Amino acid sequence: MVATQRGALPEDLRRARSQFQTWRKQRQPGCRIPPDLWALAVRLVSTHGLSRTASALGLDYYSLQKQVAAAADQPQSTRPAFVEVPASLVASKQARFELDNGAGATLRVQLLGYDAADLEALVRHFWDAP
Repeated sequence: MVATQRGALPEDLRRARSQFQTWRKQRQPGCRIPPDLWALAVRLVSTHGLSRTASALGLDYYSLQKQVAAAADQPQSTRPAFVEVPASLVASKQARFELDNGAGATLRVQLLGYDAADLEALVRHFWDAP
């Protein structure tokens, strides 16, 4: 068990606080907190609680609470994390795929004489595209 001093912040909260402080020093007056910083704060709430996270990051408790509620309402991605290509498909060196990235884009591909690494690169590029 690691002993911590009373009031000392865990490492992840200290890093997040540093990121918020850096943003606050560089921001233009009236500029809103960027979505990536809100997402970081929301993730920390699940570990450290709403009050402690809001206090450590210098955020309004109720604004952070709204962000947490909004994040809970958003559906999680249904995109598969892993797609297995059957060995028989790889051995034949001929395949036909239809890929859907979840954002409305569909890619139909017919491959002849391909390498499995090329197929993986194609799929990753398509799914990671904005």
